[in-house]
Amino acid sequence: MDRRSLLLTAGAAAAASALPAHAKPSGSARSPIVTTVAGKVRGATTVDGVHVFKGLRYGADTGGANRFSPPRKPQPWTGVADALDYGAASMQTGKGEDGETLSEDCLFLNVWTPAKTSKTGLADGGKRPVMFYIHGGAYNGGSGGSPWYEGTKLARRGDVVVVTVNHRLNAFGYLYLARLFDDPSVADSGNVGQLDLVLALRWVRDNIAQFGGDPDRVMLFGQSGGGAKIATLLAMPAAKGLFHRAVTMSGQQVTAGGPFNATRRAKLFLDKLGISDLAALRALPADQLLNGLKAIDPVAGSGGVYMGPVLDERSLTRHPFFPDASPLGLDVPLICGNTHDETRGFAGWDRKVFDMTWEQVVEKLPGQFNARIDIDPATVVAAYRQMYPAYSPSDVYFAASTAGRSWKAAILQAEARAATRAPAFVYQVNWKSPKDGGVWGAPHTIDIGLAFGTLDAKGSIVGTGPRSEAMSNTMMDAFVAFARTGDPNCAAIPKWEPYTLPRRQTLVFDDATRMQDDPRGGERELFNKVPFTQFGT
Repeated sequence: MDRRSLLLTAGAAAAASALPAHAKPSGSARSPIVTTVAGKVRGATTVDGVHVFKGLRYGADTGGANRFSPPRKPQPWTGVADALDYGAASMQTGKGEDGETLSEDCLFLNVWTPAKTSKTGLADGGKRPVMFYIHGGAYNGGSGGSPWYEGTKLARRGDVVVVTVNHRLNAFGYLYLARLFDDPSVADSGNVGQLDLVLALRWVRDNIAQFGGDPDRVMLFGQSGGGAKIATLLAMPAAKGLFHRAVTMSGQQVTAGGPFNATRRAKLFLDKLGISDLAALRALPADQLLNGLKAIDPVAGSGGVYMGPVLDERSLTRHPFFPDASPLGLDVPLICGNTHDETRGFAGWDRKVFDMTWEQVVEKLPGQFNARIDIDPATVVAAYRQMYPAYSPSDVYFAASTAGRSWKAAILQAEARAATRAPAFVYQVNWKSPKDGGVWGAPHTIDIGLAFGTLDAKGSIVGTGPRSEAMSNTMMDAFVAFARTGDPNCAAIPKWEPYTLPRRQTLVFDDATRMQDDPRGGERELFNKVPFTQFGT
């Protein structure tokens, strides 16, 4: 085992003195020790007073006989376990974040807290709001250890406790086997990745007060796939009461996968591996199991086989936002956001798209819609040229693909909440990245760095100048206010009104943040001509 696999290992007799030398506590004398339900842990103290705990185990190893089964709590340990390194990320294609360890033993979370050290560790009575971030990467990749999600600045600025988390992804978290194998151990296999998140939230409920946090003020926030996971949690009975505010950032889940299509995907996955029995599937080395993801998706007809939450009538008994907003989540205040130029972050890395002709836009738009929006592309281009005469071909390409591919689900989610007694607060990021002279606009992921203040993190496009700092401070303050009270209004922004019909009030984050009714209303009406299908369903 490497260090990350050993970190906080389960075992009733796992005393610090029994660990290999390289895994013994190595924090400084000032490192706080916190007593969790499972055992004592030691973190590190940064120079600015924010205590960091990395690789805290919230669940047992999910490998071997536990593959595809619901997560289990870890066994308690004795002694003090070191929490200075991120735990392993879920198995996934690629190398993870900066070559991090990938393993089925991946149920770890991380905590940043500005709590004051006391005789009882960090339980200083502060009762700080908890901002629990769920990473993106669809349901396929990513981890809570990305430098984009480093929580020091947010914890310090807001006097909040920040948590990030790893959980099972792709086939390890969402391969639906219940209709293929008559075995109760896989009855929940289509949603165990979501159940991992539920277990992590239970860890927060049981332990976060020891880190200076308030278990009754837990805010979920997540971008892209993280937002979709949050939307799904809003409809899951097992998650009820474990979080109290939610923010979906450029990631929504209107509908989940159905059991028949999920079974078709699972069958093709097994066929790709050449495996037909459960014991052999569980015995297959984890890296080889990933090869099943190369099967062609039977619904989309192209690309790798989709994995995501399933309407399994167990942990998920209805779609999150169809036919309406799940009643389970209506007592949770919600922020639903998107960025103005989402697909510049998907397709803009191919610099050829910035030199498109009008004919090429018509030709390439359907590929961006991914069969979610079936509309004549020439009609779309003509409408955009009329609405925005100054737009170039590439401007129209990015605007139309954003509206059809990425924005539509956010609108449906906001509309569903508007019809209830608990509407959402809706935002749109118009603030343009300064990178490369502003060519990226406000792309997918830009709100991550703004919300965390990680302006100079590796790969960030937010920038570090005064403009970037000011925009980041504004978004952090609004999110912190929401975490604290369930209302995002604060001195940093104009009065943020909930989204109602027909006004569609939206907070536009920009150098001059403002409220606007129905931004891009013409685009919304254009795409209302055709129905929307959530990808994967």
